[in-house]
Amino acid sequence: MTKKIILSTEAPAPIGPYSQAVQVQGTLYVSGQIALSVFEAGGSIEEETEQVMKNLGFILQEAGYHYSDVVKCSIFVKDMNHFAQINAVYGQYFSEEAPARETVEVARLPKDVRVEISCIAYK
Repeated sequence: MTKKIILSTEAPAPIGPYSQAVQVQGTLYVSGQIALSVFEAGGSIEEETEQVMKNLGFILQEAGYHYSDVVKCSIFVKDMNHFAQINAVYGQYFSEEAPARETVEVARLPKDVRVEISCIAYK
């Protein structure tokens, strides 16, 4: 088994002892991504979600993957009342054959952001 650490300079650097992503054979495990700069600037939940999805894309691209290779996502939200707005942005990235997914409301997220998304991709 070969394990490769993935680091994209386009996505935010990890804020703790973890990797942006780890690739094991054909599977890529992408750590949860947040959009701290958008959140701190007072951006909308749509703008925050858009940046989270772009961050995931930067990491996927660094590893040679695409959104179409994503098989599973986990979405963590601070307020489930934002579900429709988050879902609308998220859905733009998966037009066909959407991945499996769960969306979970949590009490708190890193740096108090409103949304965090992780994914698993395979090719």
